[in-house]
Amino acid sequence: MQAYISGSLAYDRIMDFPGNFSDHILPDKIHILNVCFTVNGMVEKFGGTAGNIAYSLRRLDERPIILATIGQDYQRYFDWLKKNDIPLAGIKIIEEEFTAGAYITTDRADNQITGFNPGAMKYPSGYKFEDAKARDAICLIAPGNLEDMVAYADICRTGGVRYICDPGQSLTAWDGKVLAEWIRGSLMLISNDYELELIMKMTGTDKKGLLKLTETVVTTLGEKGSLITSSGSEIAVPVAEIREMKDPTGAGDAYRAGLLKGLLLAKDLVVAAKMGSVAAAYAIEHYGTQEHHYSYDDFIERYRANFGEL
Repeated sequence: MQAYISGSLAYDRIMDFPGNFSDHILPDKIHILNVCFTVNGMVEKFGGTAGNIAYSLRRLDERPIILATIGQDYQRYFDWLKKNDIPLAGIKIIEEEFTAGAYITTDRADNQITGFNPGAMKYPSGYKFEDAKARDAICLIAPGNLEDMVAYADICRTGGVRYICDPGQSLTAWDGKVLAEWIRGSLMLISNDYELELIMKMTGTDKKGLLKLTETVVTTLGEKGSLITSSGSEIAVPVAEIREMKDPTGAGDAYRAGLLKGLLLAKDLVVAAKMGSVAAAYAIEHYGTQEHHYSYDDFIERYRANFGEL
């Protein structure tokens, strides 16, 4: 079965400021703010929702097709994807733009200032799904180009391809009515608990109302695990044991990869969500969103240690 991941590809450029932002920002002068923070250095990591999810799926012996755009500085990311044997066929190069980039500066108190350049993400990737076979495909639509997000849901509905709605950080760009129509007919809506509240507010409905639009609502709850809500049932799924907490960034994308792997294997939703918990644990134990390494056999063994036989 083929997995399609629509979303973003981005470079995350992370910088550390050795002091506190608050020591250099004068509250009474905030209206004429002009300040420069000299950082210790910069680390570049591969990121973006589609890239992160595809990377974790590859650890799980899948070869997902990424549906995204990338800029003129694509070569480093392409080299990384090739190294990990992830197909490039669904990625569109936008030569006149740079790849989307997040510029994150963190101070000594863990406060962050982030600048984000959407770059190539401003353009749709326009994948045609010509080779997709409805019974043998699942598409996860993660935050990325809004035109793509809407179009791919339409294509999946028309072609009978199962699709998962994952609006995430894109929510502020949606109209409530359009958001509801996007969700309508999907296999699943996945979000964290804060995003779920925002979705319900925007669409003017509650969780029961959302279940008239989608088959299942999956809500991630951070260290409290996740919640699977479908017609007539709500099941809490715990987290997997964390060996060493390093960086929660990217845990949500890894969870989605594990969940999707379970669906590709035709596992029930509870087992799929537990697979998501295990995949998230690996991401949390490493600094960066595509830094964790493990074999599928390692994953199965860790699943057994946490939840029993897979």
